Amino acid sequence: MRAALVSSVSASVSAPVALLPLAVERTYPTELAAAVARGAVVIDVRTNAQRDFQGTLPGALAISAELVADRLDPSNPGRLAVAVDLDVEWILVSAEGTDSHRLVTGLQQQGLRRVTHMVGGYAAIEAAHMVRAVTQAQHILADVERVTAH
Repeated sequence: MRAALVSSVSASVSAPVALLPLAVERTYPTELAAAVARGAVVIDVRTNAQRDFQGTLPGALAISAELVADRLDPSNPGRLAVAVDLDVEWILVSAEGTDSHRLVTGLQQQGLRRVTHMVGGYAAIEAAHMVRAVTQAQHILADVERVTAH
């Protein structure tokens, strides 16, 4: 009986465990500078009140959560200029990470293939001293200029 139990336990320990892919892709604050350097576009989906309280995220495009799906959709006439196809890399940032997590799920269902959310949101970026990391995002200057001109 004991031999059968040991054999059963060792078989279950050595059996490979299938890992499922994450339902929602994520980016960590320490990865932010590298993501921006490779061309990722950072979208700040916090409300104006949240930005007033927490602070701004220089270099990120501030777009309300209600409009983000339309602005990132390459087939929408009101899209951002940088939203050229479904493979643009987007990183959504909310206050604590929960709102951006929810939005990413919907954007993935919409067909965007490289959209992630910032784990811990702006609070985590600030705690990691990465608030200025997005200012390297030269590839979005045209959109920043267009948005701030209005």
